[in-house]
Amino acid sequence: MPLPSDPQILKTSQELVSQLQTIFGKHAGIRPAHGKGLLLTGTFQPSKEAATLSTAPHLNQPTTPLTIRFSNSTGLPNIPDIDPNANPRGIGIRFNLGDHVHTDIIAHSTPHFPTRTGAEFLEFLRALVAPAPEKGGPSAVEQFLGRHPAALAFVSAPKPAPSSFAREAFYGVNAMKFINEEGKETYFRYRIIPSLGEDHLDGAGLKEKGPEFLFEELPKRLESGEPTSFKLLAQIAEEGDVVDDCTVHWPESRKLVELGEVRVEKVMEENAKEQKKIIFDPIPRVKGIEASADPLLEMRASVYLVSGRERRAA
Repeated sequence: MPLPSDPQILKTSQELVSQLQTIFGKHAGIRPAHGKGLLLTGTFQPSKEAATLSTAPHLNQPTTPLTIRFSNSTGLPNIPDIDPNANPRGIGIRFNLGDHVHTDIIAHSTPHFPTRTGAEFLEFLRALVAPAPEKGGPSAVEQFLGRHPAALAFVSAPKPAPSSFAREAFYGVNAMKFINEEGKETYFRYRIIPSLGEDHLDGAGLKEKGPEFLFEELPKRLESGEPTSFKLLAQIAEEGDVVDDCTVHWPESRKLVELGEVRVEKVMEENAKEQKKIIFDPIPRVKGIEASADPLLEMRASVYLVSGRERRAA
């Protein structure tokens, strides 16, 4: 995948990577955001309804092999799982469609994102670490939150720790577009819901856990043969819904269509090596699914590619 041709997108994405590394430190071979993660393999089985929405191959063939990555927030490779800053958690799902052919989903354990554009997100990150004003008054981040209600909603939203990665729900913040055999276009957002149901820890429950409890629990769960799966859903937009701004949520009354089942099966061998190599892509790049006009998508793709090339070169 080539770097973006738009010089402003490339410049801003490089500045975003640099700013994240300023905040969390530069760790060779580690992502600047969601640095602590675990790669696994699995299988996707689509529902019958999925094929009515899209011609995408993984929504029409019986099964598709998966690469799955669960992660903690921040660019700190050793952040304790009990640290509040480890939330929201992340998931990346790669549908392996052939040799060097794939499409990905990237989602977080909150439906919120602080800004609509990459430039605003860069401003937010800089405000987080700006020096305190000499004469008192609101800090840079307080001023930013005052000007950006979506960022305030992101900061204020509850982000509890899950008892297991297998008991966490994840949300795709950007809208996408399905195209079916008749050419019908349907805007949607992904949701990834644990088949066992969500389960979060309160303060007392979290205190009883160790710093690696999530990354230790999931391999043990899989080794014991406990089923670990998620329902892949699409929240369907209705006419008039905003589809080019990730900070605008659609009503919960919108229809949810089950697209299929994501089964998590094994921890990938040579995990650290493979994590260094893989670069997830927020843009679908597959027939039957297209990106919306959300400006954050091209920026996210560029950030992941810039940081991924650095990671591979480390």
